[in-house]
Amino acid sequence: MKGGWVYILASRPQGTLYIGVTADLAARVLAHREGRGSGFAHYYGTRRLVYVERHEDIVRAIQREKNLKRWRRAWKIALIEAENPGWGDLWERLQV
Repeated sequence: MKGGWVYILASRPQGTLYIGVTADLAARVLAHREGRGSGFAHYYGTRRLVYVERHEDIVRAIQREKNLKRWRRAWKIALIEAENPGWGDLWERLQV
């Protein structure tokens, strides 16, 4: 099976969060940044890529996305800050 990515976008540090899953991270994040991602992400301006996870199996990535969406907000923030304490936009790292 094809691999997948779970990602979190934010409107700003500690701002609105959007959790998604995709097989093509760069294309999906670009769509969000151009306002073509999801209605929620577009409405709330969640364009800053603050967290990513790579999964070897898209089915596992989808399950992880569903689990993260059920987490408390504080847990999501702790997850982001453990990997990206400054809430930097990881988009630049994708553009290598």
